[in-house]
Amino acid sequence: MNNVFQLVWLIPMLPLAGFLINGLGRKHLSKTMAGIIGSGVIFIAFLLSLYVFFSVKNGNTDVAHYFDFINIPALKIGFDLQVDQLTSIFLLIITGVGFLIHVYSTAYMHDEEPKDFAKYFSFLNLFVFSMLLLVLGGNYVILFMGWEGVGLCSYLLIGFWFKNTNYNNAARKAFIMNRIGDLGFLLAIFWLVNKLGTVDFRDVFANVSKLSTFDITGITLLLFVGATGKSAQIPLYTWLPDAMAGPTPVSALIHAATMVTAGIYMIARSNILYTMAPVTQTVVAIVGLSTAILAATIALKQNDIKKVLAYSTVSQLGYMFLGLGVGAYTGAVFHVMTHAFFKALLFLGAGSVIHAMSGEQDMRNMGGLKKYMRITHLTFLLGCLAIAGIPPFAGFFSKDEILGAAFAKNPLYYGIGVAGAMMTAFYMFRLYAMTFLGKFRGTIEQEHHLHESPRAMTIPLIVLAILAVIGGWIGIPEIFVHGGHKLEAFLDPVFAQGNAITVKNELAHNTEYMLMVISVALALVALLYAWKKFSAYQKAEKEEAGLGKVLENKWYVDELYDAIIVKPLRSIATYLNNVVEKKGIDGMVNGVGKAVNYSSRQIRLLQSGQVGTYVLLMVIGILVLFIVQLFL
Repeated sequence: MNNVFQLVWLIPMLPLAGFLINGLGRKHLSKTMAGIIGSGVIFIAFLLSLYVFFSVKNGNTDVAHYFDFINIPALKIGFDLQVDQLTSIFLLIITGVGFLIHVYSTAYMHDEEPKDFAKYFSFLNLFVFSMLLLVLGGNYVILFMGWEGVGLCSYLLIGFWFKNTNYNNAARKAFIMNRIGDLGFLLAIFWLVNKLGTVDFRDVFANVSKLSTFDITGITLLLFVGATGKSAQIPLYTWLPDAMAGPTPVSALIHAATMVTAGIYMIARSNILYTMAPVTQTVVAIVGLSTAILAATIALKQNDIKKVLAYSTVSQLGYMFLGLGVGAYTGAVFHVMTHAFFKALLFLGAGSVIHAMSGEQDMRNMGGLKKYMRITHLTFLLGCLAIAGIPPFAGFFSKDEILGAAFAKNPLYYGIGVAGAMMTAFYMFRLYAMTFLGKFRGTIEQEHHLHESPRAMTIPLIVLAILAVIGGWIGIPEIFVHGGHKLEAFLDPVFAQGNAITVKNELAHNTEYMLMVISVALALVALLYAWKKFSAYQKAEKEEAGLGKVLENKWYVDELYDAIIVKPLRSIATYLNNVVEKKGIDGMVNGVGKAVNYSSRQIRLLQSGQVGTYVLLMVIGILVLFIVQLFL
């Protein structure tokens, strides 16, 4: 075992140690100490991840076996950690962006009680541990353990302020919807065990030819069901916008560095299976593209600053799944990375705004913050340009790589994808203009308290803004610089087996230039239109009507789910509780007790204490025995 694998287990164990220390010592630790421990373990994990990255870059990839998790004659599952190119990229994203979010949290959560402050950091550390275990796992079972861990942590953190019933409902919604998806994932694992007798990645991918087309399609579809839950795709996407109930840094951690990227990672890791399942790939592409458009339309009319960003995440995840569905695995992972930079920046920027506005989240009550919050304003603007896909910002390179691959697969995918990109530019600059431009529309008291956030919040914003600007430069297309796509070359060993099977339609350079010009030009048109329309925004007296009202109410999907799923299930549950359980099962159990009680009362009457009664009963008993004996 080389030096990398002697240290790699420390990467997830450090956050786990932080979780235990802050969790068990929450009543005794000061806020400063809790923040140092919570952030420090993530920083050390980031340094170790850097070491792993450079080691992998030098060709050191392998699977480390630490002990047998399950060892029976029919099945052996080891506690294995795998380090390769894909893992190393995700390690840097999780620990790097996660560390900045932890530092930011030390200032954002400063009003919490010391024990709650330490508890918050313990949950954050557990979240990072679970995601690190997920991406390090050398088989589907270890991956699934981390998968379930991030689901648990999302519940704990979304409902962190548990005294608010609505926040508890949002946490429960996230937990339950993820369990629905997780059932699909679990069935896929059982299917693999049944057909191959193993869940180890290397063994599964080496023996994939032993699976029939039906098996591969079924397994990949079930895995995708799990991904739709964890990464918020149709129909299991409605939990993610509600997850805004948690503290804003939690939203950044869920949306940028951990939970929602899990589905992308799992499919990218299973790329050979998906490459051999064209039907599933088509399903993934269509669901991803549909989700991207649906979420983008909803974001157009949202007024809560965090809700706009939440639906933006759902939409961007749709683009990642589009990339996976058309075989652009590198492009999907590339967009995960750039999205982590600019989405963490945007969420933390929104948190900075909410912090300055004393908890206000409605953009209609903001405006003019540019002159009060110069650092937040500038970094937020850079994040908006990045997500809008404007060159040379990070989002341009990753999104256009996916759109180019989509065009090669099916020009219709590209056309719909560009429409979504236009909406992205529009709603993000609607958000920017309503928040930072024009005149302040809040209360006099809010305006009096407006101020820039402390350095613990602004420094992470600056670092993320730099990454949002230059983070895409490692994926410069070949048409601009030969050998410029460093990420593609780095990840090639992971996707080589799948790429060897995939029939790719290469685009002519002129076509690539044309596609880029079209997407950028349309995004700029939408951007400038939103800037002009909302830079002098005034509160509207009348409510939205028609399609605007439908979009503001999120296409009434939550109401639809409530009507066809939640209410019927509650009615069934109420019936089962009141009739089947209380009157049936409970009534039967209580009936036995009542019968025994009644019988004992009646039999007790036989003990009258009168000798004549006893003689009579004895004679009756003798007669009964005589009759029985006579007939036998």
